[in-house]
Amino acid sequence: MLVGSKKRKAVRKLRFKMNQKIKFSLMNKYEFLPSFNVGSNFEVILSGGDSLPDNSGDVAIQTADPELKRPSLFQVVLMNDDFTPMEFVVYVLEQFFAMNREKATQVMLNVHTKGKGICGVYTKDIAETKAALVNDFSRENQHPLLCEVEEIGDE
Repeated sequence: MLVGSKKRKAVRKLRFKMNQKIKFSLMNKYEFLPSFNVGSNFEVILSGGDSLPDNSGDVAIQTADPELKRPSLFQVVLMNDDFTPMEFVVYVLEQFFAMNREKATQVMLNVHTKGKGICGVYTKDIAETKAALVNDFSRENQHPLLCEVEEIGDE
């Protein structure tokens, strides 16, 4: 917003929204301000000592799109033991991982023959929650079934 008549002191008021990335590029006799992230709503007042003509374009604002990154993925794994009944493992897979009987049986057989079986792939929070729920449920039912979370490497 310029104040005054034909020749006026350069005063700009700019309003920004929360978490908006702003890059200033100031021309004429202004200083260059680097990019920064706005932490909350605020107002910036830029003023210069020189008078500027009416049509001067002294401030350029460029907003940047947020850089999004896919979250890391983790697999929930059941570990084999010699004490947990196979039917209990199938029940856990059906209840906590929404598997049908056939798929749950396949995973249970992987656990039994290979030592571990992958129950699913999730983001970290979901994987940790599912593993904790399975471990708690197993302990409540006096079974030593162990469910762990393993990070999947970038491929």
